Amino acid sequence: MLEIRPTCEHCNKSLPHDSSEAMICTFECTYCKDCVESVLQHVCPNCGGGFEKRPIRPKNLLEKYPVSTKIVHKPVDVETHLKRIENQ
Repeated sequence: MLEIRPTCEHCNKSLPHDSSEAMICTFECTYCKDCVESVLQHVCPNCGGGFEKRPIRPKNLLEKYPVSTKIVHKPVDVETHLKRIENQ
C-alpha cells in the first residue's frame, strides 16, 4: 500500500492525500508536479526512473489506512542531477 507522503522531497511543498500535484516514482519518492517538470526533467534523482501521478486515497479510507506523516525533505543538487541525466 502506498505511504502517500505529505510533501515534495525537493521544495517541501505540501501534498495532501487528495493533491493532483503529487508525482511518485516506482520507489514512491514523492515530488510536486512543478519540480518533476522544471527541475528534475521527469527523472527521479534517487533511482533514475520516471514519474507517474500519485493516486488519491479516498476520504472514506483515511481512517482505516492513514497517510504518512513522515516528511522527507532532501533538496536535489540540480547541477549534479542534470549532469547525470546528460551522461545516461
